[in-house]
Amino acid sequence: MNLPISREKAVEILKKYPQLNSDMNHYLESEAIMRGLAKKFGEDENYFGMLGLLHDVDWSITKDNWAEHTIKAEKILKEAGFDEKFIQIIQSHAYGHKDIPVFSEKQRTEKIEFALAAAETLTGLIHAYALMRSGKISDMEAKGLKKKFKDKAFAAGCDRRIISEIEKTGISLDEFFEVGIESIKKIKEEVGLI
Repeated sequence: MNLPISREKAVEILKKYPQLNSDMNHYLESEAIMRGLAKKFGEDENYFGMLGLLHDVDWSITKDNWAEHTIKAEKILKEAGFDEKFIQIIQSHAYGHKDIPVFSEKQRTEKIEFALAAAETLTGLIHAYALMRSGKISDMEAKGLKKKFKDKAFAAGCDRRIISEIEKTGISLDEFFEVGIESIKKIKEEVGLI
């Protein structure tokens, strides 16, 4: 699958807007997990990675007005040369969200859409668990993460229902947790973990 810009250019686009470190970490972790999923599925790692990296491209300018989230992304991504399909996949991670009226009734239907929504949501659970472990991810295991997933009070903002959508791609939650942890381990220094 052809991408109109390089990863470096994508990072430049993100940095054109004021970004919190925690948001940049989320984009990088989403990219890493999407790359891990692409490898598992035998798909294009660069394409999946770019979806993860840019899925919240408009977040810094829409976080105070959720109704615009992923809507403003369309213009940004079109200007960068991305096609309608790429933009639609990006926007699909907002499907079903009551605070984004235009997408509140839409549902994800494609494997790549389930992957993106689940991956970007899983980052919050993994990062929170790592912080609870003094920032340590290097020896994190899927079984420990699974316990945290089952504890609804832990990282309560991480929607377990969306994370569970990964099963619609044909892999289990356990496999997904393994992919997520191993993917973020590869970039741990970049996202402030050890």
